[in-house]
Amino acid sequence: MQYIPLGNTGLRISRLGFGGIPIQKIDAEGTRTLLQQLAEAGVNYIDTARGYTVSEEYIGYGLEGIRDRFVLATKSMARTAEAMAADIDRSRQNLRTDTIDLYQVHNPSATQLEQVMAPGGALEALTEAKKAGKIKHIGITLHSAALFEQALELPWVETIMFPYNIVETQGEELIRRCHEKGIGFIAMKPLAGGAIEDAHLALRFIVQNPAVDVVIPGMATAQEITQNLEAVKDTGPLTDQEKAAITVLRQTLGTHFCRRCNYCAPCTVGINISGVFLMDGYLSRYGLADWARARYATFEQKASACIGCGVCEERCPYQLPIRQMLKEAAGHFDNVSK
Repeated sequence: MQYIPLGNTGLRISRLGFGGIPIQKIDAEGTRTLLQQLAEAGVNYIDTARGYTVSEEYIGYGLEGIRDRFVLATKSMARTAEAMAADIDRSRQNLRTDTIDLYQVHNPSATQLEQVMAPGGALEALTEAKKAGKIKHIGITLHSAALFEQALELPWVETIMFPYNIVETQGEELIRRCHEKGIGFIAMKPLAGGAIEDAHLALRFIVQNPAVDVVIPGMATAQEITQNLEAVKDTGPLTDQEKAAITVLRQTLGTHFCRRCNYCAPCTVGINISGVFLMDGYLSRYGLADWARARYATFEQKASACIGCGVCEERCPYQLPIRQMLKEAAGHFDNVSK
């Protein structure tokens, strides 16, 4: 296993990390077994979140006796100091640890990021928790390239998590700048929400980029751990055959795949377009139907609210048929819930 510094945090991590979303499909004992296998394999980075239902609790249970073998990261969607302070304490309780290595602001919008940094915002609680030793480092997770660029200039941001995979390469220049500034970079969505079926190729592509500190595929089985380890350890240059396969994937998914750049926003009627497509991916590809429907239910405007104005499609740099895709998502979510 290759270990490298996570930016300038002082943390030394394995290039393959453990994404904690899919363990919602298993149980606490299964999670304990997985974490023991990860420890034996040398994987030492764990990512989870307050919003991943039982993930923190299962991981906390599985870490008993082996906590010191892992760098532990979680995140919260709290935007106020009061809510963030409560979430940090809840995370520590769930994860059964006094100190969390990395605590991240989870996917804020531009307005929410302003709220986080304003007086009484979540950053106050994160700063206080860091001073108190409850957390060691502060990061942010994002889906917007514009916010990624903004985050690069924020002095409190020690790590940035952003989608990066074969078909989502819009952040490559920002990732390079992130590395140059000593900000740790965490690659999420390595399989593009499950759209990329060849996990070996997907991970091989990502670890070719030296500016990526760690990639965090979701894993729920020993087979997935073994498969992902083999891919990350295969550090040789991409073959001509692999490059050809990458070209085919981009051609296949590039015109039918939401990359969550959010250029389509704002929607005329307030639909969170990229959020709808993200949840639809979890529903159809990850087998997390209940979780995806629960998250979708929190959206103020559902996919069926689309009035078909087409403004989003005019803005989309990938010429996606967004209106048709929203109709399909509505069929998956709205019609089921009625």
